[in-house]
Amino acid sequence: MHSPNQFDLLRERRFAPFFWTQFLGAGNDNVYKNALVIFVAFQASSMTTLDPNALVNLAGAVFIAPFVLLSATSGQLADKYEKSRLIRWIKLFEIGVMAIGFAGFLWRDLTLLFVALGLMGVHSTLFGPVKYAILPQHLRPEELIGGNGLVEMGTFVAILLGTIAGGVVVAVQPGGPALAGGLAVAIAVAGYLASRRIPLTPAVAPQLRINWNPFTETARSLRFAHGNRVVWLSMLGISWFWFYGATFLAQFAGFARDVLGGNEQVVTLLLALFSVGIGVGSLLCERLSGRRVELGLVPFGSIGLSLFAIDLWLASRGLAATSLTGLDGFLARPAHWRVAADLVLIGLFGGFYIVPLYALIQERSEPAHRSRIIAANNILNAVFMVASAGVAIGLLQAGLSIPQLFLVTGLMNVAVAAYIFGLVPEFLMRFLAWLLVHTFYRVEQQGLEHIPETGPCVVVCNHVSYVDAVVLAACIRRPIRFVMDHRIFRVPVLSFIFRTMRTIPIAPAKEDAAMKERAFAAAAQALADGEIVGIFPEGRLTEDGEMASFRPGVQQILAATPAPVVPLALRGLWGSFFSRSHRGRAMRRFRGVFSRITLAAGAAVPPDRVTLDGLHATVLELRGARR
Repeated sequence: MHSPNQFDLLRERRFAPFFWTQFLGAGNDNVYKNALVIFVAFQASSMTTLDPNALVNLAGAVFIAPFVLLSATSGQLADKYEKSRLIRWIKLFEIGVMAIGFAGFLWRDLTLLFVALGLMGVHSTLFGPVKYAILPQHLRPEELIGGNGLVEMGTFVAILLGTIAGGVVVAVQPGGPALAGGLAVAIAVAGYLASRRIPLTPAVAPQLRINWNPFTETARSLRFAHGNRVVWLSMLGISWFWFYGATFLAQFAGFARDVLGGNEQVVTLLLALFSVGIGVGSLLCERLSGRRVELGLVPFGSIGLSLFAIDLWLASRGLAATSLTGLDGFLARPAHWRVAADLVLIGLFGGFYIVPLYALIQERSEPAHRSRIIAANNILNAVFMVASAGVAIGLLQAGLSIPQLFLVTGLMNVAVAAYIFGLVPEFLMRFLAWLLVHTFYRVEQQGLEHIPETGPCVVVCNHVSYVDAVVLAACIRRPIRFVMDHRIFRVPVLSFIFRTMRTIPIAPAKEDAAMKERAFAAAAQALADGEIVGIFPEGRLTEDGEMASFRPGVQQILAATPAPVVPLALRGLWGSFFSRSHRGRAMRRFRGVFSRITLAAGAAVPPDRVTLDGLHATVLELRGARR
């Protein structure tokens, strides 16, 4: 029987025409940009006295500048108008822009080439909010991470193909630049034809009055986005990624020429390796996240971005260009293989980092303002990318080598990641929970759709091991406020995860009556705030694998703040490293590692029908004979 996966979307009209439209647009950006960068890096000396490295970084700034000025306006347009028609007009604009670029290549006119580059930035600015806002209108929530993974994969495969095509064609002698311009026009026409099959996508705010002042609207968009803390900090994380990525991409021509001794073919290979890595990482996100927005992948990706940037610097030490060679000469040196591996891995972890953040913004943004929030994200992205060009130019002018610039960027990523994850502990908690559970267990999930997407609810579960709360947190997409025995709350290492999860410690009344009262009050307030509260009603870990009777705490919480109760059951944890067993205390001997465990959920019980015996019987039935 066929198991649904993200590739099914490529056969459906609600996704496929849009996918190919954005694929061709991303490819065309890179046909033109890479042709221009290589043209400038290797041939501009005959047309200008400006430094080629400075021109390459300037090209990045020219392309990005429209995002700063026009993103707010484009976000309004995407919210106000029907999106399929808007996309077709944008694609017609792209055809005109590429005609200007073709003229620039044909006449070897740097002014026309940079004008077309800036207008391509305008095109991408207009398309950006539509690109991400259209997905939640056509995809179901469980398809969102897979759809975003496909879009990011498609974008970077298009970058790969566009990069190769642009680099290969522009290097053809004697008419390569003109051929590159003609190819860009042809791809723009194909993109328009693909856009004609995008289905109707209704406007989400048709009564919106457009504010054409880019400065006041930009300020308003940023203020609006700032109102949702998690979305805002996710936007900062995405923008940092584009600072990081733009810094690397802009240096590849100089890195290939001055450090690796490579010609235009080697530049294209470096860009291709980076793009393949991001494409693979983006596709793997759905498999690693279980078809949901898994924030735990974000810190995982960030760690890889730093580690392999630092290793790229280490791999580049001692390398110096003596003469320019092609792919054969590049691949003949073993040291270059390490450089190639680092670039693929940087891209791979970049995919892990970026896809969940985009999906999170789409999921947690108010639909009527989604395009404007994405536009605000594009503004931040643009500011960071323009800043990356300025920082790169400044550091290179100050005497840093390109490998040293990679090192500085990797170290900066450590500081930025620590700052963002400190502000949003949910990212770090999800990573630790995901890492712990996927290191020790293989988790099967059943019936978790019974947990409501929004609003308050209580989840109750049997208590088998010290990591029960971590398993639940790793499997349930919404944050959970657990009420947990204070002794388990203080278990070394795990206590950091529990504190990050805002777990509520509780003690028996005979030990600490005040702590017990505070715990019930905190749980009631969490439900009043629309959160999920998690309870282990047995009140202690099982000693023999069997379920003890449920204590009345859950009823006391519901009496203060009524909410539906979802029964859960864990199977297969008994006898593992983190549980007790007849062979001794927990965490004394490694056992049960990589074992298959199951988290099963039953239908929600209305608060007025909750009884302790009924909950106990339901959880016992869900657990079955497997402890």
